[in-house]
Amino acid sequence: MASLSPAAVLPELGVRAAVALAAAAVVLTATACSGSGGDDAQQSQDPASEATTVAGAAGPAAPGVYDQRVVFGQSAAFSGPAQELGRNMQIGIQAAFHEANQRGGVHGRLLELSSLDDAYEPEAAIANTLQLIEEDVFALIGAVGTPTSRSAVPVAESAGVPYIAPFTGAQLLRAPELDYVLNLRASYYQETEEMVERLTQDLGIDRIAVMYQDDSYGRAGLRGVELALERRGSEPVAVGVYTRNTTAVKTALLDLQAGAPQAVIIIGAYRPVAALVSWARYTGLDPVFMTVSFVGSNALADELGPSGEGVYVTQVVPFPTDDTLPVVSTYLDALAAYAPDAVPGFVSLEGYLAGRLVIAGLERCGREVDRACFLDSVLRGDAIDIDGFQLRYGAGDNQNQGSDAVFLTVIGPDGEYHPVGTMGNREP
Repeated sequence: MASLSPAAVLPELGVRAAVALAAAAVVLTATACSGSGGDDAQQSQDPASEATTVAGAAGPAAPGVYDQRVVFGQSAAFSGPAQELGRNMQIGIQAAFHEANQRGGVHGRLLELSSLDDAYEPEAAIANTLQLIEEDVFALIGAVGTPTSRSAVPVAESAGVPYIAPFTGAQLLRAPELDYVLNLRASYYQETEEMVERLTQDLGIDRIAVMYQDDSYGRAGLRGVELALERRGSEPVAVGVYTRNTTAVKTALLDLQAGAPQAVIIIGAYRPVAALVSWARYTGLDPVFMTVSFVGSNALADELGPSGEGVYVTQVVPFPTDDTLPVVSTYLDALAAYAPDAVPGFVSLEGYLAGRLVIAGLERCGREVDRACFLDSVLRGDAIDIDGFQLRYGAGDNQNQGSDAVFLTVIGPDGEYHPVGTMGNREP
């Protein structure tokens, strides 16, 4: 039986139909693989052909688990306007895996990562997720973005594949009915609450506008701002919107200008965010600009150049160069060992923490690891301490989210990020 090719038909479908097709494809491809021997070249590329189970029969002991290795899959943006996010998540995960592998792996198995490019597009994320599941990865890790995760998670859930540490704070991935999603980071609701709290309390600002990306990511951030303002008896003074994977922000800028905002919270990727800030300052609109962690901090600072001074970014991991923190010190050592030319940053640190989360779960299961044990050890086990960075899961603590930490940073006149205690006074 020939495998179904979702990439050929998914662009013609809506999200609901695409997910239904994806679930069916998982079953079809699994059936095809079990009943077809394939040619010699295909078999030589199949990880299962290289391993034996604990019982000695050919094939993996559990999906993605082989005698000498465990294989993980990643669908993320490695091209397009969000490519730096995917690349840095990948680097961070690989740095953690390399660190463990240098010590002999986890219970004698090395860790491997298979990455596919989805260019931050939902249809490609579905096709990649299907492909990785068909390849029998143990789990999916380090996805980038809300719209891609929104499309891929139902596929992973239907196949019973863990979906670990996606680079998104969307509330839809924190729904209690999700059985296989493990979030690492704080949510966008928590980030936007911190922004509104700082603007209103530290600076006394009450005229706050929002620009957002026109998709599930942007709407998640917009809703977070709206809820934070509602709790304070307020609402956005203006709202601008732009299309994903573009820098078409001029219409949004006009909409924002009409509200005469004192501050603008931007929910977007680094290139359109940089375009908006640059155009706003060129036209004389100069409010306080704030954006969430998904923006990709290093890439944003590079895009903005001198225009970046004073732009605030909330973060969900510690400052990546503060080697006084044990977790950052080990991250910096791991990054230098795996990718010595890589610049430390918030995104690759988050990827590193994602890799360490995986390692902790595997270590808890012992040699007889499978997906059920892995999920149970994380969701119902004790808190996971990654060199001082605590991850707590389970009922009563955001269930499938490990960290609630939010940190505020600002781009200084030197073009570098600096931690912020209290936001200083600003001339009107």
